[in-house]
Amino acid sequence: MNYLEGEIFFIDKPLHWSSFDVVKRLRGAMLRRMHLRKMKVGHAGTLDPLATGVMIVTTGKATKQIESLQAGVKEYIATIALGATTPSFDLETEIDATYPTAHITRELVENILPQFTGTIMQTPPAFSACKIDGRRAYKMARKGQDVELKPKTLVIDSLTLLDFTSTSITLDVVCSKGTYIRALARDIGKALDSGAHLSALRRTRVGNVTINQCLDIDSALRLIAESPVEYPESFQTAQHNDNAQID
Repeated sequence: MNYLEGEIFFIDKPLHWSSFDVVKRLRGAMLRRMHLRKMKVGHAGTLDPLATGVMIVTTGKATKQIESLQAGVKEYIATIALGATTPSFDLETEIDATYPTAHITRELVENILPQFTGTIMQTPPAFSACKIDGRRAYKMARKGQDVELKPKTLVIDSLTLLDFTSTSITLDVVCSKGTYIRALARDIGKALDSGAHLSALRRTRVGNVTINQCLDIDSALRLIAESPVEYPESFQTAQHNDNAQID
């Protein structure tokens, strides 16, 4: 492994971990393995702590590829609870209102889904990383401050209904960068003349990278600990000139 020249890891992000948690854990393992104090490690496309699935982590010079990597089409399996809303549009916050669901049928859901495919406008959630005057929206929302975000243009390539019950639906979502599945859940609830929030989310694809190609955290850490480490020639020369020794 040559972490300084650049490596790319495909990780299956665990539930309740932030994207930063994943990067921090892998960076720490790499630094210990290389006996270094700092190194560039980044990720292509943030996943919320309550989401799991494909996360691309890059190191060294490969961090320059982040923009192109995260521009790829995303695919998700989303479970949406019907008949209730939360301020965050997911399970981060408590239910704040309930709505009738007796009128919701599989046919009704299938009829409204085309409203959300193609090029659409979507207003991001207040509980998001969007910035307002340099401040993160979620930090303002958690303090109870008013958050007004402008709608953004995005593309949802397809929405496929995988499962339907009287209290929830499960969708396969193929979409562009910048799509908030929590906001999609909110909007679908409104279109159904009810309320809804995201109850589970798994990202199954980013570009050409699928969940089957991903390592869990423990496997990734073992790979880092056990794989031979290479150093760029320029790095070794610099270390030699500084009279430093690399183990």
